[in-house]
Amino acid sequence: MDIAAITGNINTIGYGISVIGAGIGVGIVFGLGMQAIARQPEARGPLQTNIYLGFALIEALAILGFVLAFAAPTA
Repeated sequence: MDIAAITGNINTIGYGISVIGAGIGVGIVFGLGMQAIARQPEARGPLQTNIYLGFALIEALAILGFVLAFAAPTA
């Protein structure tokens, strides 16, 4: 068995784990954001801005995991 074939599979598993983390993060940000808006509806504007910023940062990390899944080690 060639080690390069195994490395590709390990990269794919790593990307899957990073997507799970991003999904959990988005769920937490959205859930807590909706809870905060429900508690203080007058603060909706600033809270939505922070929610969108949180989404963007989490998704950027997920995209970084996707890019690193294709990074092959040079041996």
